[in-house]
Amino acid sequence: MNEAGTSGAVDSRMDIHQILDYLPHRYPILLIDRVLELVPGVRITALKNVSVNEPFFPGHYPHHPVMPGVLVVEAMAQSAAILSFKTMGSKPKDDSVYYFVGIDNARFKKPVGPGDQLVLEVTIQAIKRGIWKYSGTAKVDGRIAAQADLICTLRPTP
Repeated sequence: MNEAGTSGAVDSRMDIHQILDYLPHRYPILLIDRVLELVPGVRITALKNVSVNEPFFPGHYPHHPVMPGVLVVEAMAQSAAILSFKTMGSKPKDDSVYYFVGIDNARFKKPVGPGDQLVLEVTIQAIKRGIWKYSGTAKVDGRIAAQADLICTLRPTP
């Protein structure tokens, strides 16, 4: 057993319908299309297909569309949320929200654009007093596009 109390067995892949059960996000902010691998208490690998039809591309930037870095980090955080809920053996409820508490060491190495497949790899680093710390990497074609350390927590809604 690991720290989260799970055996570390690999869960099956998740399609968009299963993802919608684990994230409260909806269009246009839902940034996960598929989960490729998930080991509760350990790691997740998820996928975001980046389409030219994304609502941010007309304004960021019209002459050279680039996915905003904050949305790449948000995609990592959504992956982390799925991993956390699967680790806890629960699903989000209307009386709580999974919040960002901090983002450290964010680095952007390669622009993400239309037609890219963003592969999100998030690993749990620590869980202490309801605070979850993760290491996240976003890759395109096997090359790192972005990486960051994420800190999140589940809190009651006000």
